[in-house]
Amino acid sequence: MRADRLVSLVLLLRQHGRLSAAALARELEVSTRTVLRDIEALSAAGVPVYAERGRHGGFALLPGFRTELTGLNHDEALALLVAGSRRGAQALGLGSALASAMLKVVDALPESYRDTAAGAAERLLIDPEIDLLSRRQVTEEVPDAIVAEVLRAVFAGHKLRIHYAAVDQAPKWRTVDPIGLVTVRDRGYLLATRSGADRTYRLSRILAAEELAEPAQRPDRVDLDRAWQERSRRFRTGGDQVTVLVRVDPARREDLVSTALAVRAEESDSDGRLRLEVTFQDPRHAEWALWQLTTDAEALSPQWLRDSLRNRAAAIAARYAASS
Repeated sequence: MRADRLVSLVLLLRQHGRLSAAALARELEVSTRTVLRDIEALSAAGVPVYAERGRHGGFALLPGFRTELTGLNHDEALALLVAGSRRGAQALGLGSALASAMLKVVDALPESYRDTAAGAAERLLIDPEIDLLSRRQVTEEVPDAIVAEVLRAVFAGHKLRIHYAAVDQAPKWRTVDPIGLVTVRDRGYLLATRSGADRTYRLSRILAAEELAEPAQRPDRVDLDRAWQERSRRFRTGGDQVTVLVRVDPARREDLVSTALAVRAEESDSDGRLRLEVTFQDPRHAEWALWQLTTDAEALSPQWLRDSLRNRAAAIAARYAASS
């Protein structure tokens, strides 16, 4: 860990020219005392780092100290920098590692590519945290220790013991054979098998994890994209799913579709509204999705959903009428 931190310290000084001990401590997430010890270690190793005293002082490197990575053209460098802006790595606990890697890539680029690629990357924003309606994309938090244990088991090909809290169930310990990891909209999933049957576990619901020494029973090679598509298909066609007929304002179509499992039919009504037949995971899912759209959508069937939405609206109206 210290070796990586020393490299990151050098690269930070290369990028910023001069930084105070406090600023370096914030960037490296360590104490200022640790930074001072690292500076001493670098000096002893021959790295030309020096201190500038005074109000605007700090630590800096002698000009010209750098390494250079050759073989990358401008477009390749830009692709790396844009990839580094994605938040999917956060879901797998790799955010800090990705940031460190991008810092090294930028520093090692030839001078002619570094400025133009970095400038171009500033003009691109991939997957921002909020959309145009200021709705924040929620990233699920998973403790680093759990992610690290899961990653070790996946990469080493060992069995994994997890304490998992499934929906509406008490947490249970189970031993699985990990296949791979997938991120979808900043949510991380573990693809695995258990007693030979396919299983998918959300990382945020893993309360504890332990890599075992026993080899996992899994194929040597895997097509994760195909495996995910197959599991997604089974998810959409299983469980207590319900199909709902809905009339919706065209402006809210995407809001409806984005919450549904599938759209089975769609046509336009004479008044300009859309009539869609959509599938939801269960009755509670259907009621929640339609309630979010308020009067911009109307459930035409089934009748139990219309009754449920009407009763909920009546309860809300009664609550506010009583307080006036």
